[in-house]
Amino acid sequence: MEEQKVHKRRVRYSGTHPKRYEEKYKEHNPEKYGDTIEKVIAKGSTPAGMHISICVNEILDFLQIQPGQKGLDATLGYGGHTKAMLECLKGQGHIYALDVDPIESVKTKKRLEEKGFGEDILTIRHMNFANIDELVSETGAFDFVLADLGVSSMQIDNPERGFTYKFEGPLDLRLNPKKGESAAERLNSVTEEELIGMLEENSDEPYAVEIAAEVMKRKRIKNPIKTTTDFKDAIETALSFLPEKERKEMMKKSCQRCFQALRIDVNSEFEVLYSFLDKLPDALAPGGRVAILTFHSGEDRLVKKAFKQGKKQGIYSEIAEEVIRPSAEECNRNPRARSTKMRWAVKNGLD
Repeated sequence: MEEQKVHKRRVRYSGTHPKRYEEKYKEHNPEKYGDTIEKVIAKGSTPAGMHISICVNEILDFLQIQPGQKGLDATLGYGGHTKAMLECLKGQGHIYALDVDPIESVKTKKRLEEKGFGEDILTIRHMNFANIDELVSETGAFDFVLADLGVSSMQIDNPERGFTYKFEGPLDLRLNPKKGESAAERLNSVTEEELIGMLEENSDEPYAVEIAAEVMKRKRIKNPIKTTTDFKDAIETALSFLPEKERKEMMKKSCQRCFQALRIDVNSEFEVLYSFLDKLPDALAPGGRVAILTFHSGEDRLVKKAFKQGKKQGIYSEIAEEVIRPSAEECNRNPRARSTKMRWAVKNGLD
């Protein structure tokens, strides 16, 4: 006798509109509820479980992808950039895509397969783009490379991942939650001096000393930080001395900076970027093109410096002299695009 499939009811919510991430069932199903998705985007928000790719037109204009070429998306994410680049190949050529997130990369692979991009034209690897040399030893050099250094919206918005102070959840912040120590574990193992350095170096936090002191105080009284709300509360308590008129805005900015600083540390983001930029020239074929999207000044400085040195050494024939930014129209439609900077380089055609 054939087993009957048990019908699973969707999560119910109170009120007229869902507020919690897991309740937004329409936003989690963009193919079925396209009208809802468009309304959310039109209001300047990102639908839950989705990511809106940034600077797609600018990237494609620069990369000049031709059918038959071989490319690399070093940061697969939701797959929006990958999909746009695959369409340029018109069924000829191949794209390799990398991602360290074991949760989202599986979803993205399925989503792209359903759009007709199977393994004949797309290979997805669960690996860090710091190890680009390992991939190149198998594939050979690439005609084009893209690296989007931003954290994807579906990671930020999911409270279970602990990427934002706006929602209660475990303070995790790992791009790969199956590897390494969580942000909470990291916070409760660092010294006060180390934490000050982390906040200052990774996000230029002006109140690093006060925030670090509050975190250490909680450790001493056996009330360690475990959740996103705990960390937010520690930051706000540390800044309670600020004048009331400016306190709310300054607390918000410090929360953003401190979560960013901790995320960069937990995922070794600067070390990963150093490694990628160092190995990048050997990953590009003669005349190969690379575009990199950055989202804060530390990343942009590293990319700018690497490209300038590469041009000076004759590795790159051309580099972006000025950053490319998203249009005002794109920023209005997607506020998360506002901090984006794009830099590019072209490898010397003589190899």
